[in-house]
Amino acid sequence: MRGAVTKKDFLDFQSLGREEVLALLDEAQRMKEENYRGLELSGRVVALLFEKPSLRTRTTLEVAAVHLGGHAVYLDQKQVGLGEREPVRDVAKNLERFVDGIAARVYRHETVEELARHARIPVVNALSDRAHPLQALADLLTLREVFGGLEGVEVAYIGDGNNVLHSLLEVAPLVGLRVRVATPRGYEPDPQLLKRANALFTHDPREAVQGAHALYTDVWTSMGQEAEREKRLKDFQGFQVTEKLLDLLHPDGVFLHCLPAHYGEEVTEAVVHGKRSRVFDQAENRLHTAKAVLLALLK
Repeated sequence: MRGAVTKKDFLDFQSLGREEVLALLDEAQRMKEENYRGLELSGRVVALLFEKPSLRTRTTLEVAAVHLGGHAVYLDQKQVGLGEREPVRDVAKNLERFVDGIAARVYRHETVEELARHARIPVVNALSDRAHPLQALADLLTLREVFGGLEGVEVAYIGDGNNVLHSLLEVAPLVGLRVRVATPRGYEPDPQLLKRANALFTHDPREAVQGAHALYTDVWTSMGQEAEREKRLKDFQGFQVTEKLLDLLHPDGVFLHCLPAHYGEEVTEAVVHGKRSRVFDQAENRLHTAKAVLLALLK
């Protein structure tokens, strides 16, 4: 496989090069086109260590493991008490003796880094407060399918400067993606990532969206931020994606969302289910990119 991933872990994109990212996308595309089922991971087991619940992340990782001949064991926070009932280091040192890899969906990025530091098996970041690399891979695959490539494609991301945006900014310069960002004041992403991606930044959603190939948003209030919900609803006024805002896109422009969507907040239901929407293609592509990552790290 061209530029095959050789790193032990997949926590973000900072340790990967262009060829490795493109290799993962190529492999995901191949397996999607072939409706791939194989036995490469026969006898292999991945632990899904989840502090936060999920529909897409859990399902796609479990199904990906099965489609490759392996198996997944789901461990939620009530069962494990990660960092509470048992130290993160001890959890890592136990799991490395039971399974072949760990996919961790956690609140703090430091938690997944600590797992990787102490486990002698591959660790995949299935979401942290800093990064969501599995989602970004699915985003790239979706954009490549729509536009035939990634070089020069312009994505306007509006809303919260969160983990989803961070991963998009990390990977953009590796594949030639151009990113525009609009957030309310006080919700800006990591400025170093903006600089590395050479991203256009503004507080005006219309400025970011004008002429872009894709408009991307995410929820205004993520899990763990519930106490901030009322303040966020006020602060994010003017950032809702509506059909009127979509009209500012390139004529062939599309809408993206990592889901779940909070209708009436960051986006309207009509947009998510409209003709420009590719959100369910994104969701499907989570499966194929998960296969590529598990195959690269566990085979």
